Amino acid sequence: MRKSWKLGGVAAVVLLVGGAGVAVMASKGDAPKKPGDDKAKTVLEFVPAEVVKPTLVSMPAVIEFSGPLVAPGTAIVRAKSNGTLLDLAVGEGSRVRAGQTLGQVDLEELRHRVAERNASVEAMRAQMEQTERTHKANIGLADNHFIAPTALESSRAAYEAARANWQASRAQLETLQVTMRQAALVAPISGIVAKRHALPGEKLAAEQQILTIVDLAKLELAGLVGTHEVGRLQPGMTVKVKVEGMDQPVDARIARIAPAAEPGTRSIGVTLTMDNPKEAYRAGQYAVATAVLQDDKQRLTLPITAITRNSGQEQVWLIENGTLARRIVTTGRSDARDGRVEILGGIKTDAQVLGARFENLREGDKAVIVSAKSKIAVAAGQATVTQ
Repeated sequence: MRKSWKLGGVAAVVLLVGGAGVAVMASKGDAPKKPGDDKAKTVLEFVPAEVVKPTLVSMPAVIEFSGPLVAPGTAIVRAKSNGTLLDLAVGEGSRVRAGQTLGQVDLEELRHRVAERNASVEAMRAQMEQTERTHKANIGLADNHFIAPTALESSRAAYEAARANWQASRAQLETLQVTMRQAALVAPISGIVAKRHALPGEKLAAEQQILTIVDLAKLELAGLVGTHEVGRLQPGMTVKVKVEGMDQPVDARIARIAPAAEPGTRSIGVTLTMDNPKEAYRAGQYAVATAVLQDDKQRLTLPITAITRNSGQEQVWLIENGTLARRIVTTGRSDARDGRVEILGGIKTDAQVLGARFENLREGDKAVIVSAKSKIAVAAGQATVTQ
């Protein structure tokens, strides 16, 4: 942009360079100035590259959310009984297979409990058999009227109680036997050991964590999307995920959308799943998901740089009939990738809009559009005069 005051006679030239253009000012030394003369004779010159017209384009909506990658296939190996960890054959980063033995725990205490319960079962069985024989004998005596019917009922109740005690003891023995089988340290899934929680020689308590195993074949990304945008997303939709440290984004799918917003926020949880067959990505890596929703209409747009704010209102500067004019506009969608914003109202499709931000513009100043070559030539000539 260049400001010039064109007057005859001897001229003093001052070259000012700033912003997007060149301002050149000239005045006659012996002519008295009157208030308003400068404003009336100011001419602002802009090259075509500095002036744009609204353009009709489609503006796909972009929804972004981020978060760490997590591995849904994560299993924790726990101690099933009290004991001492004798050996741990794998460490962090080790690859294991489902059913593989991971270590050994001293289960002597559990073996003693199994033996004790087994002996109790035998005692209960013997007691049940004794009450059964007694009850059968009482049935014969009752048939011959040697004992009262109440005595027979007492005999039957004693037999049924003994049988119930025997069955309960057997169930407790079976539970201990299952615990004994599960107490062996074996990998429940195939994957990679992510963390060791115990060391050989350590005394373990029941349900204490020993190892964490992670399957990286599938990863998930959980993030929050605003309630005003989540309605555009659907399970199964494909999105792009950019993982930190990686150059290229990868495809992922929307697996789940939460049915309610998070407490205290206006956001709803969205979970993505992504295949990771080569295990190129790790759980815990930060990732950004981008869902691009295609636009089915053409929208009137301007470059974002053409929009300025004044007193909380968005505005643009136009060149109309050779003068500058300020217009309040209403904006809609914006596309940071292409640097454009939708204009919902305030200007016409043939408007000549200043596409960059200039300082100290005044409404009503005269403005013209000149070719870039002529503007460069004028600037070079004025620079020669000032030398």
